[in-house]
Amino acid sequence: MGQSAYGAFDILTLTSSPEHYQQGARQYDALLIVSFGGPEGMTDVLPFLENVVRGRRVPRERLLEVAHHYERFGGVSPINQQNRDLIAALGPELSTHGIKLPIYWGNRNWTPYLTDTLRQMKADGVRWALAFVTSAYSSYSGCRQYREDISRAQAEAGEGAPEIDKLRVFYNHPGFIAANADHLNAALNQIPPDRRDDARVVFTAHSIPLSMARGSDYEVQLKETSRLVAERAGITTWDLVYQSRSGSPQQPWLGPDISEHLRILKNQDVSEVVALPVGFLSDHVEVLYDLDAEAHDLAAELQLNWVRGATVGVHPAYVQMIRELIEERLSDQPDRKAIGTRSPNHDFCPVDCCLAG
Repeated sequence: MGQSAYGAFDILTLTSSPEHYQQGARQYDALLIVSFGGPEGMTDVLPFLENVVRGRRVPRERLLEVAHHYERFGGVSPINQQNRDLIAALGPELSTHGIKLPIYWGNRNWTPYLTDTLRQMKADGVRWALAFVTSAYSSYSGCRQYREDISRAQAEAGEGAPEIDKLRVFYNHPGFIAANADHLNAALNQIPPDRRDDARVVFTAHSIPLSMARGSDYEVQLKETSRLVAERAGITTWDLVYQSRSGSPQQPWLGPDISEHLRILKNQDVSEVVALPVGFLSDHVEVLYDLDAEAHDLAAELQLNWVRGATVGVHPAYVQMIRELIEERLSDQPDRKAIGTRSPNHDFCPVDCCLAG
């Protein structure tokens, strides 16, 4: 245990390497940012949504309904620009610490597509790269599916495509907790001091089907992140709820939903709600629409004062965390940081990890 550069944290580190930790440093040629992607204009929206649901029988009416969400923002999801901002922040952070890795970026569902990026990396002579996936938690859609995306892109890029190692998930890394706690405190400070102690903190995350949740540590990890962020911010009463549910109404998903929960809080005579989307790393459309529009409007209808905290974005502690995750994989004796009751997550996923359900 030890003290952290992020403040008064007790740090769990793991320097011995069990089966699913990398043993010995490996030489890497590049860093690859792997993300979901998003449209950057109204003409992009339907093709983007068709990419998202490809292989699933989603009614056309549902796609059109979701497309209307994007219309509110001119068809532009902030996620691509926020990835550009992250890359711009990472460059100096790596350079300052002597890490000379060119940064590439590839998406699952929109340009720049992952396959195109791997073809460019291949042409540039990149042989071995580290991948930072913009997801903090273990689940099929947040981890395993990205690994499948990378494998598919390697096959499509053909012989000579770079080998890629994914950085571990980081839900309990002190940098991630510090960034979220700072944003929670900033949100709490928007409430007048005489009402602040009465505010209910509500952490939110993307819901997933229960069958998928059972195949991963997603829910457990989210609860741990929420607990650690609340503890760091000095909060003793908080809730974890879910948002952005989709799919068949007959299929059970993780709950409660944020809208259901706001009604419960109203019945409990809560008057101040501070929501922090710890399940998201950037303010993309599912955050903007589901929280800043739908939940905000429902809170107003229920006469609840609603404040929404920011996602980690390019918070300095979060950017520093990414650099430290890279350093772990470049070192013969890595310092794998984690806080709380759970050890740092594995570097290499077991074959039965994060099943789709």
